[in-house]
Amino acid sequence: MLKPRNDNYDVILAGGGPAGASAAIHLARGGVRVLLVEQKKFPRAKLCGEFISPECQAHFEKLGVAGEMIASGPALIDETVFYSSKGHHIGVPSTWFSSGRQAYGLSRAVMDEVLLRSAQDNGVVVYENAHVAELITDGKRVAGVRAKIDGRHHDFRAPITIDATGRARILSRKLAHESTKRPGLVAFKAHLGKTKVAAGACEIYFYPGGYGGLSTVESGTSNLCFIIAAEHVKRCNSDPNIVLRECVMTNPRAAETLERAEVSSEWLSASWERFGRQRPSPAPGLLAIGDSAAFIDPFTGSGMLMALESGELVAQVILRHQNDRVRDLEADYTANYRRAFDSRLRICGLLRRAAFSPRLSELFIAICGASERLRNRLARSTRAHSKSHKFLPHNSLLE
Repeated sequence: MLKPRNDNYDVILAGGGPAGASAAIHLARGGVRVLLVEQKKFPRAKLCGEFISPECQAHFEKLGVAGEMIASGPALIDETVFYSSKGHHIGVPSTWFSSGRQAYGLSRAVMDEVLLRSAQDNGVVVYENAHVAELITDGKRVAGVRAKIDGRHHDFRAPITIDATGRARILSRKLAHESTKRPGLVAFKAHLGKTKVAAGACEIYFYPGGYGGLSTVESGTSNLCFIIAAEHVKRCNSDPNIVLRECVMTNPRAAETLERAEVSSEWLSASWERFGRQRPSPAPGLLAIGDSAAFIDPFTGSGMLMALESGELVAQVILRHQNDRVRDLEADYTANYRRAFDSRLRICGLLRRAAFSPRLSELFIAICGASERLRNRLARSTRAHSKSHKFLPHNSLLE
C-alpha cells in the first residue's frame, strides 16, 4: 500500500467519536488511506446519555474492540424504565433488542478513547487538537480540509470527506453558511454519586418541557443527562442545579432517586435546534454520518447504535465503489442511508410529541403498560428492520 504523499488521502474524516472512529477502522482495514481530524484531545468528557444498546456489542466485535470495552468495566443494564410525571412506569428489557445481551453503561471518555486508539492501531492517521478552519473546494466539489494544528494551517486533500462532527455539523455548516437559529432546547449532563437509580436499570423521567435519563456507568458512578425547553432554562437563570431541582425533580421518581445525589463532575451543556435527519450527502465530495447526518431522539437509547451503523454503512459504500465515479458513490450512500434509517426516524418523530408533553407521555405509558406486544413493537421500531449489508473487502486505492 502506498503511503500518502503531499498530504493526500483517500478519505478524510472530521470527528473522532464512535461514528468517525468506526468508519475509519472499517476503511483502514479495507486498505483505504484515511486521515481523521479531531478537534479535542482524547480522552474527553462528552454530553451524552452514555447508554450503549445491546446491538452495539456486535459492532464492537467486528471492530475488534469488544474485549477492551468489557475490560473497561461497564455497568450492565438489563432494562430501561420510563416514568411519567405522575409516577407511572413501564419497562423495556434490553434482551428485546439482542437476545441474551445486556446494554452497557460506559462513559464516552472511555468508549471513544478505545475506538480512536484502535483506529490508530489500524493505520489511520489521527490528528487531535486539530481545528478545521475551512473546506477546500474544487468548483462545487469538496476536495479536502484546511486544519489548524499546533498553531499552523495544513491542507489535506481527498476525493471523499466525511463530516462526523456530531450535532455541530461543522463541515456541513461551513459549506452551507447556515444562519444560527434560536435553540429551542438545552441539554445538560453530569456524573453523580449517591443516587438511588435501580440496579441494572436505565431510568427515563418525563416532566414539563422535556425528559431525562439516569443510569450507572463504570465504577458505580451515575450519569444524568436531560433535555429541557430553553424557556425553562432561562427562567432558572441557566443554572443546571436549579433546572434539575425545579424541573426534572418534579417527576416523583426523579425526586426519589436524586434526592441526595452529589455532582461529581463538571456540568456539560449544549443547545439543540432540532432532531431528525439532515442530508446524508450535503455536497459533492462530502458525506455525513452519525449525528451529523441525523440526530435520533435520546429516549430511544439508540444514538450510539446509529453512530456505529452509519460508520459501517459509509465504509461499505466507499469500498463497494472503489473503482467508480464519486458521484455514483454519493447517490448510493444517500439511498442506502435512507433505507436504513428513515423509517425509525419517522417513528421517533411521532413518539417525540409524547416525550415533550406530560399528558401525552402519561397516556402513552398507560397504553403501552396494558400491552407488552405493542410496547415490544414500538421499541423495535426505533431500531433497524433488517440485517446490515455484508462488509465488503477492498484491495486497491480509490480513484
